[in-house]
Amino acid sequence: MVTEPATAPDAAASKPDQNSMVCYFQGDYVKLGDAKISIMTHAFLYGTGVFEGIRAYWNPDEKQLYALRVREHIVRLRNSSKIMLMAELPSVDEFTEIVLQVLRRNHFTEDAYCRPSVYKNTEAIGVRLHGLTHDFYVLAIPMGDYIDTEKGIATGTVSWRRTSDVSMPSRSKITGSYVNPAFSKSEAMLNGFEEAIVLTSDGHVAEGSAENLFMVRDGVLITPSVTEDILEGITRAGIIEIAGYLGIPVRERSIDRSELYIADEVFLCGTGAQVSPVASVDHRHVGDGHVGPISRQISKAYFDAVRGRLPAFRHWVIPVYKSE
Repeated sequence: MVTEPATAPDAAASKPDQNSMVCYFQGDYVKLGDAKISIMTHAFLYGTGVFEGIRAYWNPDEKQLYALRVREHIVRLRNSSKIMLMAELPSVDEFTEIVLQVLRRNHFTEDAYCRPSVYKNTEAIGVRLHGLTHDFYVLAIPMGDYIDTEKGIATGTVSWRRTSDVSMPSRSKITGSYVNPAFSKSEAMLNGFEEAIVLTSDGHVAEGSAENLFMVRDGVLITPSVTEDILEGITRAGIIEIAGYLGIPVRERSIDRSELYIADEVFLCGTGAQVSPVASVDHRHVGDGHVGPISRQISKAYFDAVRGRLPAFRHWVIPVYKSE
């Protein structure tokens, strides 16, 4: 059992190695290096698990770590689990507290990433979802920026298509389904781009390899509908909320690939990507090739919100450390 700190730790304290970090596994808080499963575990053999990625942001002025939209992530995790026939789980409140405990017990004084996962833990050969037991874990590690959020990234449309919901539930974060974005990301990077633009099976823009997509045309923020085989992104919903706060109109509709070439601005968003402006698509500059004014405005509001600096969005964050 790893003890829980009452308040935020000293930022100068030594940092443990990854295996010494605290996770929740099989009903207890243990060191990450001690959390092990058998290679016969069904989720390892067949990808039959679901997960969430939750960011926590360090506010050095307040000496506080803010966990971002934990309850929304847990609700989506429970929905994904239901789709995968794994319905018996802790309540949203109980699961949220476990996430906060893992963050707290790791004494983070920097930005962090938390991954709760529910997985089929039966040790058995055989492709199916029914008749299997399941368990869950929560781990957390330090994590800074995943994609460059300042200068804009170079993207390229890839040949792989976004998995259709009739083949794999697009609105669920199923571990096995992430082979599809892995193919897309590697194709893009091996072709000299930093990120992929992935199309649906009928040729409309879906998202990045693992990020939702927005474009700006004539002052309007446009994003594919949730019926376009995209993940129902929590960051995506947050961007729409921020746009309303800033008075920026939003439309959800299909986007053609060629529209990205003539868009005024494009950016990707997600828990990992945060808000990542796109400088080019398929070797064509987006706008003037620099971060556009609406992307910059939304990005600033987002990063203020996630660190607890924007009062209108304090409902997004939960302080991890208890006050003195």
